[in-house]
Amino acid sequence: MPLHPETVPYASGRLDVGDGQHIYWETCGNPDGKPAVVFHGGPGSGFGPGWARYFDPDLYRVVLFDQRGCGRSTPWAGDPATDMSVNTTPHMLGDIERLREHLGIERWLVFGGSWGSTLGLAYAQAHPARVSEMVLFSVVTTTRREVEWVTRDMGRVFPAEWARFLAAVPEAERDGDLAAAYNRMLEDGDPAVRERAARAWCDWEDVHVAVASAGRIESDPRFADPGFRYLFARMVTHYWSNAGFLLDGQLVRDADRLNDIPGLLCTGRMDVSGPADVAWQVAQRWTAADLVIVGGAGHGAGYGGISDVVLERLDRYAKA
Repeated sequence: MPLHPETVPYASGRLDVGDGQHIYWETCGNPDGKPAVVFHGGPGSGFGPGWARYFDPDLYRVVLFDQRGCGRSTPWAGDPATDMSVNTTPHMLGDIERLREHLGIERWLVFGGSWGSTLGLAYAQAHPARVSEMVLFSVVTTTRREVEWVTRDMGRVFPAEWARFLAAVPEAERDGDLAAAYNRMLEDGDPAVRERAARAWCDWEDVHVAVASAGRIESDPRFADPGFRYLFARMVTHYWSNAGFLLDGQLVRDADRLNDIPGLLCTGRMDVSGPADVAWQVAQRWTAADLVIVGGAGHGAGYGGISDVVLERLDRYAKA
């Protein structure tokens, strides 16, 4: 299925959410359409215009926003002086509620992928009455076990690339929490240390979002920008070293809170970055959700099988 055409936002702004933070947001599509909010990945990726193309612009009122610290929200986490102590999942959940109230929306569909699926599950469990439906893809819950899988166990799949990833960490820290070790390097006072860590982290990111069967690893073009590279690595390691600032396992354990919310969990069989067992575990307790595992697809909605499933479900919810 083709994506919907790009649309021009009909409104935008920056919302003061406290802590010196201002969240950039846009709305596009039909101002009288079904409300939907997009949770981008990363954390730290920011949103691009492609996110809105999953929604029929005649049927949806689409809300897009850059999460704390990234995109056009301020202050920018790409500045080493930016305080990260006020950049946590509970802070983000508060931002989302302030944005909903600011826009005068009673309930909205939640759409998110990768880290955005973690944030979506956390938001819906905290505010189930505010969520009409959920469509999540490349599902992860950012547990300590998932972080260990991506930063250490996946070395069995990509041994040479992981050896380079490990070698960038001081020898004394190589047996410990690698996300935390990288985060310490990214907070170092020496710009050269920060740059080496950011480059090594993003090189590994390119590896673990790859599909093993594709036979190639392609670099995310955004990582060519040193500012984005540092911001992304700093944000991800900040969240991963703190297990997403969530109680470990809570998003699976409390998924039954969502049983009044219809939804979709869609993930790729070949997604080595977010293995399919994560979505399966969530689906065992969120019984109102449909689980779709797409054979041959990897991480992200760029795979035809995943985008087709997502587009069909969003169209179905809009027309229901």
